[in-house]
Amino acid sequence: MKIHHLRNATLIIETRDKHILVDPMLSSKGKAAPPFSFIRFKPRRNPIIDLPVNALAMVEKTSHCLVTHLHPDHLDKAGEDLLLSKEIPVISSIKDQDKLSQRGLNVTQSVDYWKTSAFLGGTIQGIPAVHGYGAVAKRMGNVMGYFIKLPNEPSIYLSSDTIYTEDVHKVLTELNPDIAVVACGSAQLDFYKPILMHMDDILRFITTAPSIVIANHLEAVNHCPTKRHQLKNEVLKLGLTKKVWIPDDGESKEFNSIQSS
Repeated sequence: MKIHHLRNATLIIETRDKHILVDPMLSSKGKAAPPFSFIRFKPRRNPIIDLPVNALAMVEKTSHCLVTHLHPDHLDKAGEDLLLSKEIPVISSIKDQDKLSQRGLNVTQSVDYWKTSAFLGGTIQGIPAVHGYGAVAKRMGNVMGYFIKLPNEPSIYLSSDTIYTEDVHKVLTELNPDIAVVACGSAQLDFYKPILMHMDDILRFITTAPSIVIANHLEAVNHCPTKRHQLKNEVLKLGLTKKVWIPDDGESKEFNSIQSS
């Protein structure tokens, strides 16, 4: 398996002859959405950076698309245009299936929470995600993480936009993913509590995960204050540098079928 990190939560899982595009935000700088924060952070249009130069060549290889939720920093107009133009098979939460189909997307599979279904010769399971601490989570709407097991590949947990919950803990300790992807930007709107894990919970996720952790959702949207160098410093303090991959935009890495020690 090869993971290609493009930007924010957008990545590609390359497995055999398949390229699974996850949460495509493909717009150029400032073209996807207005600022998500106007007061707490500098009000810049999103995304605040361009895609890396190698991203579109990778995106052109997309065979399937996995959508965790419908926020524009996870599925923007450019992402939708790609999916529509190529009629790419889309896999989504059962709660988002109708909306995506109404937009004309080719939703070939919907996934329910904690239900396991067939996927590309392996399995996919929907995992609950809670997009924020306290009252803001309800305002943020439906989100789904995914636990994927493909033949002769490491298992991967895409936790999506979530705080650390009992469900997250259950995946890390009972399903034992070989790779666990966590959103680390500590996003926060102008009001309410953070809508992604704060640093203590990010580090809890990292220490609890049984094997490799990939940190994403960093330095791409205006309401995410955590920087890569800050996370690297915290991971270094824990002595877990070898366990955590904090990719730069456009960076790729291969993972063997067995990562756990």
